[in-house]
Amino acid sequence: MKMWPSNSKLKWSSSSTTTTSSILVLLILSPLILIPVIACTFGHGRSWVSLSSQLTLMPSSYAGEAKSPLDFSKLKASFQQKLLDQDTDDLQPPSAEENKEKRMHDLSSNGSFANAQKVLLKRYSRLQRLEASLAKARNAIKEAAQNRNMASSHEDPAYIPQGPVYRNANAFHRSYLAMEKLFKIYTYEEGQLLMFHNGPCKSIYSTEGRFMHEMEKGNFFRTKDPDEALVYFLPFSVVQMVRYLYVPGAHEYHAVGRAVSDYIDTIAGTHPFWNQSLNTDHFMLSCHDWGPHTTSCVPLLFNNSIRVLCNANTSEGFNPSKDVPLPEINLKTGEITGLVGGPSPSRRSILAFFAGRLHGHIRQLLLDQWKGKDQDMQAYDSLPNGLSYNAMLKNSRFCLCPSGYEVASPRVVEAIYAECIPVLISDGYVPPFSDVLNWKAFSFV
Repeated sequence: MKMWPSNSKLKWSSSSTTTTSSILVLLILSPLILIPVIACTFGHGRSWVSLSSQLTLMPSSYAGEAKSPLDFSKLKASFQQKLLDQDTDDLQPPSAEENKEKRMHDLSSNGSFANAQKVLLKRYSRLQRLEASLAKARNAIKEAAQNRNMASSHEDPAYIPQGPVYRNANAFHRSYLAMEKLFKIYTYEEGQLLMFHNGPCKSIYSTEGRFMHEMEKGNFFRTKDPDEALVYFLPFSVVQMVRYLYVPGAHEYHAVGRAVSDYIDTIAGTHPFWNQSLNTDHFMLSCHDWGPHTTSCVPLLFNNSIRVLCNANTSEGFNPSKDVPLPEINLKTGEITGLVGGPSPSRRSILAFFAGRLHGHIRQLLLDQWKGKDQDMQAYDSLPNGLSYNAMLKNSRFCLCPSGYEVASPRVVEAIYAECIPVLISDGYVPPFSDVLNWKAFSFV
C-alpha cells in the first residue's frame, strides 16, 4: 500500500479539506456521473474518449459496416448474380440469356435495388456524420489535454472541475461538455421485470439500482433510435438474478450464467448491433460480487464488451483499458440524507477507524493488530451498543477501507461523504473513475 509523505500522515490540512469537498461533488450522485465516465473510458467499438489512453478516440470498427465509400456498382452486380443463380419452378425454363434479360428488367423496374441503395446510403451517411462529430470532439480534447492547468478553461455555468483531484481537469471538462452534446445510449427493451430493467436502491447494491432506474426514466442520454446510439446497454441485473434464480446454499451460479447467456443470444438474434461491432460498444453494469464471474459465461461479453463493475478486480479479469470501475455504497433508505459532511479536522478525536465483519484475511490481520489496543486506531468487527457507524466516520480523520472476500467496499464512498480520508487496503482493486481522478491526491492508495 502506497502512503502519503510522512509529514502529511497525521494532519488534515486546509487543502485536504478543499480536495475532499471537490471529490465529494463528483461522487455525490455517482449513478448519474457514471454515464460520462463510460463516455470517458471505453476504448473501442464506436468509441468515445479515453483519458487513460492519452485522451484520444479510437476509430470505429464495424464488422458489418463499410469502412470505405460503398461501391454500388459491385453491390448491384452481386444482387444481379444472386438473382441469376436462383432456381426457377417453371417446367420449361427459358434460356439463360432470356432469363438474365427478364431478371435484369424486373430488377430495374420494381425499384428493389434503388430502395436498397437508398437505405444503405442513408445509414452510411449517418455513420459518416457520427464519425465526423466524434473526430471534431477528439481534436478538441487533444488540444485541451495540452493545458496542464489544474482548472478548466472552458465556460460552464453549471460546474467547472478544478484542483489536483483530477488528472487533467481541462481535458476532462472538455470531454464532459462534448459528451453532453453527443453521447447517446440505447437500452434494449427485451427482458421482463424483475430481473431486467430493475435493480435495488436500498441495499449495498444501491448504485446498480439507481443507475438502472435513471436509465429507465431516460430523460437525457437515452435514445429510442439505436442507429444514433454510441453505446448499447444490456439491462440485466445480476443482483436480481441471484435473488430469483440462485438456490441458497448451492456452490454454483450456473443458473445466473445461463440466464445471461440466453439474454445475449436473444439480443444477437433480434438486433444487428451486437454482431456489427463485435459487441465492443455494448455495456453491462453490476455491483454484485458475482458480476465478473457471471459475464465469463459469455466469452464475448467478458472479453469485448464494456463491463461496469463495483468489483473491479484485475486478478479476476477486470481490464482497465475497456472496463469501468463503479463506486459502491450502501443506501439503507435509498437516500444520502444525513451522510454528507462532518466536523472540522481539529474536532475529530479518532485518528483512524474501521468497523466490519470478518470477510477475508486482510480484515482479520487488521483486527489482530488494532482491535482494543489503541484509542487512536479504533477497529471493530461489531460496533458496541450506543455507537453510531456514521458518527464514528465523521469523528475520524482516516477511514480504513480494507477489502473483504472481494475488493470493493462501500466504505470508500462513505468515507468521502463523511469528509474522512479513505485508506484503500486491497490488492488488484481499480478505484472508481481512476482514469479521471488522481486518487493519490485525496486518499491513501
